Amino acid sequence: MHSTLIVARMEAHAATDVARLFAAFDDTEMPHRMGTARRQLFSYRGLYFHLQDFADEDGGERIEAARTDPRFIGISEDLKPFITAYDPVSWRSPADAMARRFYHWSPR
Repeated sequence: MHSTLIVARMEAHAATDVARLFAAFDDTEMPHRMGTARRQLFSYRGLYFHLQDFADEDGGERIEAARTDPRFIGISEDLKPFITAYDPVSWRSPADAMARRFYHWSPR
C-alpha cells in the first residue's frame, strides 16, 4: 500500500464544506480511477491533513493521469475557498504540500 499526506491550512468552520465536497467527489468513479483505497481528512488548530491510501504502489502515477479530468479540476477549484497552502511562497503544486514519511511500522 502507498500513502500520501497533504498538509495545508483550513479554518475549523470549513470542515463541513470540505467533507461535503469530498463526499460528492468520492461518490463518483474518480477514487477508483486514481487507485484510492481510503481517504481520511483531519483538522488540527487551523491545519488540514489529507491522508490518502492507495491499493497499489502506482498511486502517484494514477493521480497524475487523473489530474486533467474535469472532476479533479473541479474539486481542486471548489476547495480553494476553504483550503490554502501551508507555505504559499513555495507552493507550486500539490507535491509541495506532501509530508515526507520518515518512519513506518506494520506487522509482519
